[in-house]
Amino acid sequence: MRYHVLAADYDGTLATDGRVDPPTIDALRRLKESGRKLVMVTGRELDQLLEILPEIDLFDRVVAENGALLYRPREKEEETLAEGPPAEFVERLKARGVGPISVGRVIVATWEPHESTVLDVVREMGLELQVIFNKGAVMILPSGVNKATGLEAALLDLGLSAHNVVAIGDAENDHAFLASSECGVAVSNALPTLKERADWTTAGDHGRGVVQLIEGLIADDLASLEPKLTRHDLLLGEDEEGREVRIPSYGRNVLVAGTSGGGKSTLTTGLLERLSESRHQFVIIDPEGDYDELELTMKLGDPKNAPTVDEVEELLARPEKEDVSVNMLGIDLRDRPAFSDQLIPRLQDLRAHTGRPHWIVVDEVHHLMPASWQPAPLVIPKDLHGVLYITVEPDSIAPALLEAVDVLLAVGGEPEKTIRRFCEATGRAEPKGLKPVELERGETLAWFVGEDRPPVKVKTTAPKSQRRRHSRKYAEGNLGPDRSFYFKGPEGKLNLRAQNLVAFLQLAEGLDDATWDHHLQQGDYALWFREGIKDDELAEAAEQVAASGLAADESRAKIKEAVEERYTLPAERVTSA
Repeated sequence: MRYHVLAADYDGTLATDGRVDPPTIDALRRLKESGRKLVMVTGRELDQLLEILPEIDLFDRVVAENGALLYRPREKEEETLAEGPPAEFVERLKARGVGPISVGRVIVATWEPHESTVLDVVREMGLELQVIFNKGAVMILPSGVNKATGLEAALLDLGLSAHNVVAIGDAENDHAFLASSECGVAVSNALPTLKERADWTTAGDHGRGVVQLIEGLIADDLASLEPKLTRHDLLLGEDEEGREVRIPSYGRNVLVAGTSGGGKSTLTTGLLERLSESRHQFVIIDPEGDYDELELTMKLGDPKNAPTVDEVEELLARPEKEDVSVNMLGIDLRDRPAFSDQLIPRLQDLRAHTGRPHWIVVDEVHHLMPASWQPAPLVIPKDLHGVLYITVEPDSIAPALLEAVDVLLAVGGEPEKTIRRFCEATGRAEPKGLKPVELERGETLAWFVGEDRPPVKVKTTAPKSQRRRHSRKYAEGNLGPDRSFYFKGPEGKLNLRAQNLVAFLQLAEGLDDATWDHHLQQGDYALWFREGIKDDELAEAAEQVAASGLAADESRAKIKEAVEERYTLPAERVTSA
């Protein structure tokens, strides 16, 4: 379910002439029975609402006074969200002939044409207040307080996200909270400016429009409106014509696949950065601790401490948005698939109740859900969406996952072969126009699976932040025999294993010049940095050193400097080399 909350304005939307009619009340009850929440967002004062709306308990939260007051109907609790102006302010307005004046817990309200006098008094007193209009009403509130901030407070109270909200309104003061919601709807009697900016306008006016919206929510979760919600799409990059290429932020599964060192990490980091900026919550299932250096997330687990499913769920369930990366290095290699098999159903259950996390990222998915993975039908339901899978070869992962992929992002060498292997593994026909493509660094071949258009080469939008890698796994952990570096020398007489960067620098310090230069000129260091350490920048630095023609001592120093610039290494172990 995409929409867990209906947030509705009162006057002119739910109500006609201040009253909500029986058909609208019945529709609100049906919506509650569907498991969704109701939030009223109004400029009215709470005391007025309690007098005119006996059914106020239908609402899980009420945001009154245009965002300045939060009310919990079931508990009959109220909470002011800002501080009101001093009493002298109201007295001065009255002295200047402003009236009628209504004073709430925070809000002060009057009517046009008194707005000029109100602004004069605000300036005279040096107050940090703003004036908001609502079909002739003039509302005075603390700066920064509006319906959007009030709705945000209500959602925080409920542990829900604005990305799971559809909002409906009719007037000037509804712009902010409609724009902050996943879907903004205007009733047919709304002001023209609101209709222009809304994602959809109902055919019915007032309560009839609300009923129409509720019927759409119950029928298909507003699936028919999805094409109108492109403002939430995630930017992937630009095609060769300079046109933006975007991925829908809801209802899609994405697979990033391709050769090691092809840029999967950089592409993924950029997407995660934009998810964070747009306040989409995500969780990273990280079998090898590759996301410890990502500053966007709360970290769970390390090489010495195994995360638990309960810890992950507890962090994600917090009312404030938390993005989480789950480092599985503390879990025995054989037990990691079982851990993810337990975690994903719990994440699905959390989604069913809250809509979050919006995205699940599974790195090195071939380790956790390989092609031979038996529990796939039980763990991965057919309707699972919002998953980003990362792997080298698409046919190395479970067919059930591949069949649900909507967007394939192929990176590295021969990306057309990656797409072809995906098609062979899923029994799909190859896309039209598939041909050999050479990708530069930072490019991907994007195929929107099922759409009648060929794959498109995209210059991906690079992450804004530069990441300094400090993962202990690479610095001083044990990468295992298959990912270690081996100094063998020009004649293959040596077999010195470096299981991490510290060991690499220590061994390099004592090598003879011939052995060091042999591996440098062969490109072995750059290859290991790219594929074993998964650091494209460090690999490029090694390639530049190899091309510089420096003497062995100088090139050794340059490589060491490049490593230390990017990684936090234990000083006593490095300097002892």
